[in-house]
Amino acid sequence: MSGAGNGGDLRLEFADNALVIPLFGSHNEHLARIEQKLDVVIRTRGNAITISGPGDSVDAAREALNGLYARLERGLPVTRDEVDAALRMVTAADGSLADVDLAVRTRKRHISPRSPRQAAYLRAIDDNDLVFGVGPAGTGKTYLAVAKAVERLTQGAVDRIILTRPAVEAGEQLGFLPGDMQEKVDPYLRPLYDALHDMMPRDQVAKRMESGEIEVAPLAFMRGRTLANAFVILDEAQNTTAVQMKMFLTRLGENARMVVTGDLSQVDLPRGVRSGLRDALEIVSGLPGIASVAFTEEDVVRHPLVSAIVRAYDRVETRRQAGARYTSDGKPDDNG
Repeated sequence: MSGAGNGGDLRLEFADNALVIPLFGSHNEHLARIEQKLDVVIRTRGNAITISGPGDSVDAAREALNGLYARLERGLPVTRDEVDAALRMVTAADGSLADVDLAVRTRKRHISPRSPRQAAYLRAIDDNDLVFGVGPAGTGKTYLAVAKAVERLTQGAVDRIILTRPAVEAGEQLGFLPGDMQEKVDPYLRPLYDALHDMMPRDQVAKRMESGEIEVAPLAFMRGRTLANAFVILDEAQNTTAVQMKMFLTRLGENARMVVTGDLSQVDLPRGVRSGLRDALEIVSGLPGIASVAFTEEDVVRHPLVSAIVRAYDRVETRRQAGARYTSDGKPDDNG
């Protein structure tokens, strides 16, 4: 590919005509997305384009398109989600499309970070024995951790994957649920199964679970064990107590990696019970071999409305903590 700029215009030419169609998108939808997000104008002529607009925006568009083209050269797909991820990377102060080299490779897919904090999270998992991933839903905390676990298992870097969650949520106790123990805990662990099936063929998941290479179990089953040669993920950690969290963290054995994920805005513990996740972040953060990554609504990679919903809840929670009064519809009560 080549590029030449003149003032507010920049020309890019892509050498491989076969990659131009997936790069531009059906009816140039990817280019339209870039125009919309960066406030630039993109004109096409064959396998060349001209980008016009403010200098910083033109540079960001060039970096995004070159990065997406490089992705296609490596045989990876470019969809609207990848376009949005590239734009998120090039417009963030701490982002770089070089972070796509952090892609996690599993049997069913290659997963690239879609925000600078996702890239930092993957680097942290590579470089530390214990990593905390904290933030709102939809930021990829658990999904990326499971992807890393599957990658490590298939590479032979660990002997097994252990996925666990506290099995009490929203006031529901296991003993009151129907079925045997496995049927009782499965609903709590379903998101972990879903992530596994997204990374590996279903028959492989079943085979490895039968052999013990993959274990999905409630947190209570971790007590008394030493988890060695394993990649261990504790999900929904905001719903652990301080005692449970200490029990879990002290299971770490030789050649093991732990990732702890949670959202401190969605604690379902009884009132007055301190979250073990919050406790651990205060106690062990900063110790050698431990890292924490705090995600925000900017890292949400689900439907765009999810980011807006998270922001709205955060604003209301901030006002409530400041002692503001509200009407029945959640708006500030100016008369209060």
